[in-house]
Amino acid sequence: MNPFRLAGLKRLRLLQEEATRAELARTRAAEQRTRRSEQRVRAVLGDSAVDASSAEAVQSIAAARASSSSMLTELDALLAHEIEAAEAAAVAHAAARAQTVQLDKLQERHEAQARAAALRAEQVVLDEHAARVSRDGGAR
Repeated sequence: MNPFRLAGLKRLRLLQEEATRAELARTRAAEQRTRRSEQRVRAVLGDSAVDASSAEAVQSIAAARASSSSMLTELDALLAHEIEAAEAAAVAHAAARAQTVQLDKLQERHEAQARAAALRAEQVVLDEHAARVSRDGGAR
């Protein structure tokens, strides 16, 4: 049977697909970490009780809220960036997977053609043998 001539390219495509799958997993994990951080900050902000017994306490509360608000803005921007990166990684992985699938189909077609050629060759040998036996009258 003839070897699949695109086997090297298929191995390369499989490696590329694996690399894009790993990048997709990495970006999704980073996105989830940022989401959890944002949820924690929002929970802390929601749970904070106001004890404004003095002007200093009010100033401290205002500073803490401003800091937390700034942190949330940064986390929102980071999350938007990570969502975009995860979407880009998903697109890259889908493209790499599509290329691998195309080569899989080519390989399957090649193997089916090789099997059919082998069966035809075997049938030719069997037909020649049967013709010889028939010509010789079955006697040896």
